[in-house]
Amino acid sequence: MQPIRMGMIGGGEGAFIGAVHRHAAGLDGQYQLVCGAFSRNEDNNVKTATALNVNPSRCYANWQTMLQTESSLPEDERMQVVVIVTPNNLHVPISIAAINAGFHVFCEKPAGVSFAEVKELQDVIYANNRLYGLAHTYLGYPMVWQARHMVTSGMLGNIRKVYVEYPQGWLSGEEETHNKQAQWRTDPAISGATGAMGDIGTHAFGLVEFVLNDPVTALSGELYTHVEGRRLDDDGAALIKTKSGATGVLIASQVCAGEENALKIRVYGDKGGLEWRQMEPNSVIYRPTDAPFQVFRAGQGQVGLCDEASSRCRVPAGHPEGYLEAMANLYTDFAKAVRNNQKGKADGVPGINSGLRGMVFIDAMLASSGSDTKWTSISDEGTN
Repeated sequence: MQPIRMGMIGGGEGAFIGAVHRHAAGLDGQYQLVCGAFSRNEDNNVKTATALNVNPSRCYANWQTMLQTESSLPEDERMQVVVIVTPNNLHVPISIAAINAGFHVFCEKPAGVSFAEVKELQDVIYANNRLYGLAHTYLGYPMVWQARHMVTSGMLGNIRKVYVEYPQGWLSGEEETHNKQAQWRTDPAISGATGAMGDIGTHAFGLVEFVLNDPVTALSGELYTHVEGRRLDDDGAALIKTKSGATGVLIASQVCAGEENALKIRVYGDKGGLEWRQMEPNSVIYRPTDAPFQVFRAGQGQVGLCDEASSRCRVPAGHPEGYLEAMANLYTDFAKAVRNNQKGKADGVPGINSGLRGMVFIDAMLASSGSDTKWTSISDEGTN
């Protein structure tokens, strides 16, 4: 079985997320990086291609040339999957161009910077026989799937309450004065209409809807900017309601000084509760009402794990698996879908509907934060 030929747009030297995608894609041996347009800076672009052993003839100066040239190559040579790891404002233009050129797309989140453009992308995906995957990495963790199974199988009973929080501290100071990542992430022309809420709040929102398998239907939220002169929010929170009647709280902040990447979710039903923490991802704490609490642990062959969790574990219990492995699970499921000629969405991988849900969440947060009305309804786009 030949590896799937992969090209990358963005992710040049010094870009954190590009290296993460390459490591994850390579973990299970399913992909070969054959081309790239890694940076608009010529020296960086060439240096990155050389370091990654990409043929100089397939190191392209820009993404337009890359798509045009690759599509003209023989079918058994050209790339099959385009990985997009650029700033947010380029996600939709490149995705649309790539799909129209005949390539599958795996894109860093968010899907885009507005609902309208992501809806346009959805139409393009539906009109073409191509796959689209979105890197909501935390949904690749085995124990997130275990948490979802515990909720949907009734172990917690009727769900009443959910708390999700995503505190970071990296923007506690004026990072945009010297940090390239901070510069574009706090620039509305590049990042979109929200800062922290679009960057990490969408992860928290997506985690709630995935684990509960229940869409959020309304929220009452506020956005804040704590660092003087910053153009986008760096902090926010919302009360939320779900279709099935659960209520909850969502918090996302990048000015929680000293915090690293502390995404956490707690879910409570009338028969028990559970807790999962991204920084200790191999455990789900289960608190039934009629028995002592239990800890479900990741690992091959572990008793009590659902099939979806077990299939995403690579090593026996006690050997930690983390962020790279979680993203690798998404890449491996995406590879299976390519080989099986699936259309639209790859099984086990967030797709364009997840992208749309992120956009309706951002729009609702903006509307609620700018209004004196307590509750703002959330569109049902992307739930089908």
